[in-house]
Amino acid sequence: MPENPETETSILVDDRERVRYITLNRPERRNALTMAQLGLLFDMLADADAAHHVGAIVIQGAGGAFCSGIDLDPDEIDLDYDSRSFEQELALVEPFRRFEEVGRLRTPVIASVHGYCLAVGTDIAFHADMTVCAEDAQFGYPIVRSMASPSTHMWTYLAGPQWAKRLLLTGDTIDGATAARAGFVLEAVPADELAEHTHDLARRVATVPSDISAANKAICNKVLELMGYAMAQELAREHNVIAHQSPAAQEFGRIIRTEGFKAALAWQTEQFG
Repeated sequence: MPENPETETSILVDDRERVRYITLNRPERRNALTMAQLGLLFDMLADADAAHHVGAIVIQGAGGAFCSGIDLDPDEIDLDYDSRSFEQELALVEPFRRFEEVGRLRTPVIASVHGYCLAVGTDIAFHADMTVCAEDAQFGYPIVRSMASPSTHMWTYLAGPQWAKRLLLTGDTIDGATAARAGFVLEAVPADELAEHTHDLARRVATVPSDISAANKAICNKVLELMGYAMAQELAREHNVIAHQSPAAQEFGRIIRTEGFKAALAWQTEQFG
């Protein structure tokens, strides 16, 4: 890995038994990522894929959460939804297209989720080839209540339309055990067993020769393509932009810009409970 202060602090890398661990490392922000850090994550996944000694990749979070979403600090992200054209909005969500790169990696990717997995955290987890989680992990996309529609869409693929609508029409969260039952994740285990369980799975995946593993991953993803995966992601970005035109989304963005995130969250809670 090239030396980079951003790499060394916000995202950590460690190799163990042919498994590359990529750890989101902003525990003070519950691993909320800036757009630049999200791009860095994709770059680091590509670096891991190019490393011949890596047979599996694990994405995890430091501290008490996996990832609580995009960092909504106005200094880090443009929330002026009311001042942009549809085309300008589409350009701003273009970075989310890079989630499609995860499927094109030859190396299998496993997400290991504990604590909060919200908003873009779910995008990361649901685009992994497999996701394992703690039974008490929390999955959801709460900003659908007042701000946006998800910029990617694996919800219906993984769990079917009813579970997708259950979460995206309410903004509610579900625990890891429920997420496993619904099909959003492969399995849920007790929190104190998650690290060992994840490593055992990743080590077994990494034992398969990389060329064979890549072929088997590729056919699964080609079936997803036959199911309309690429078009679904394109439409998700467009619907995210459409949702930004809502007066509620514009008010949410205005409050964050003028009063801060806590005030915006309080406004959302007052509106929706």
